[in-house]
Amino acid sequence: MFFRRRARMLRWLVGGRVGPVWMWKALLFFVAIGFAGQLLGVIFNKSIHTAGRSIFTSPDAQGPSLGSCQPHTHIMFLKTHKTASSTVLNVLYRFGEERDLRFALPLGYQLGYPLPFNAHRVKGYRGRGAVEYHIMGNHMRFNKPEVEKVMPADTFYFSIIRNPVALAESSFAYYKEVAPAFRKAKTLGDFADDPRKYYDPRLRNNHYARNLLLFDFGMDHNANFSEALAHRAEQMIRQTFKLILVSEYFDQSMILLRHALCWPLDAVASFSLNARQQKPSILGGMSGSWVGKVATAAGVAGKGGRSQAKTATNVTEEQREKLRQWNGLDWHLYKTFNQTFWEEIHRFGHAQMEEEVALLRMRREDLARVCLRDGGKPVEAHRIRDKNIRPYQSGLVKILGYELQPGLDNATRMSCLRMIRPEIQYKDVLDAKQFPRPLAAQPQPVQQNQGPMVAAGSSLLRQDSSRTGERSVGGEAGRRTVEEVERDWARSRSMRRNQTLIGRPDKGRFR
Repeated sequence: MFFRRRARMLRWLVGGRVGPVWMWKALLFFVAIGFAGQLLGVIFNKSIHTAGRSIFTSPDAQGPSLGSCQPHTHIMFLKTHKTASSTVLNVLYRFGEERDLRFALPLGYQLGYPLPFNAHRVKGYRGRGAVEYHIMGNHMRFNKPEVEKVMPADTFYFSIIRNPVALAESSFAYYKEVAPAFRKAKTLGDFADDPRKYYDPRLRNNHYARNLLLFDFGMDHNANFSEALAHRAEQMIRQTFKLILVSEYFDQSMILLRHALCWPLDAVASFSLNARQQKPSILGGMSGSWVGKVATAAGVAGKGGRSQAKTATNVTEEQREKLRQWNGLDWHLYKTFNQTFWEEIHRFGHAQMEEEVALLRMRREDLARVCLRDGGKPVEAHRIRDKNIRPYQSGLVKILGYELQPGLDNATRMSCLRMIRPEIQYKDVLDAKQFPRPLAAQPQPVQQNQGPMVAAGSSLLRQDSSRTGERSVGGEAGRRTVEEVERDWARSRSMRRNQTLIGRPDKGRFR
């Protein structure tokens, strides 16, 4: 009886005073829809807000005011070897890609190196003035008359140098499998003790073992040192290049470059690329942060002042002095343009330089926190999940790379990717944009009389089984022999090892 009364009372409350059951159901339905809409709106607004305040569009991206100057867009960078030049090239690649500028790209990956540059090494070149090129920066042996055929008259020329002792250490580690002089020597110290025992100027790729800077600038690197010759080389460089950066003072170099080109701060903010893995004991007194370690690996000064970067070998001071003498012409260039560099900073203002360098380093750290996994700690190539951003490997050391932070929005991810994309892969991306392949183009089947396909730049290298054994390369510029391709990419000995890191060899293409 008691329970029947309670049931009648409940029906009276629900059906009479509060409302019918269907009304409650409808109310709950609309409340659920409203809540879901509100939740989706919050998520949508949050994503819009995040994109709107992307780190790449923040006021900090511009840096201190540059006044009313206009950005330079005609730029020639002489990419010297083992001088942190890959990081500089990434700066140019990013600036040009973001503004749809045209690059003077090589047919392969280098502009005919180590032969003197020829304008026809530029992909798509059709004669002086036929095409406006904005940026040239891939490896070449400088040849001014030929460069001037490609680049406009108002082009800004600049390059970067490094202490020849540190450069020799890096070259020995990187080109030991390529340069016969290095291959014969057990250690760099052995080579330094008696360079002529190992060095034969007639052998191909031995230019990596002596006065490499002078060679890259297009001059005779085998000449014996004389004051007259050294001053003549210095004057030739001064007549053409408006700015010579110094690898050991990379951040200061980027500030001078930013002001010379009238570029925003983010354009010169970068992560060190093509850096070598170092043992902790070798790093010595450098900063314990990953930035300091990678700076050392790239031959770039950390947060210190003017102290010279130390070489990461056990060579003695006596052997270092022998390396300076062996690379006497390079040593003269380094001392001269290092002095010029600090004269530029004096004119710029030491206080202003310190302020802008501090801003640049803060910006780099902020970008690393946003873009890079684990705060930007460099990792070995085989540990990078995305095979498309694994760096090329060469020589005795491991070249480090980076991993992107997961969960980035598309715009931020693309900007971050540009900052860490290795040089070879980036060149391929730009090449594909400037020279898109027809959609209908299909790869030709390999004939039975053809040998295996191996990578040779952006073309395919075919090994012919004819009696001559000549191999040729197909491409826009016509057929080229293997010897030309090998000159274009002197580190081909390491290509097979890189294919195992970057992708399957049967793809027929090195990425």
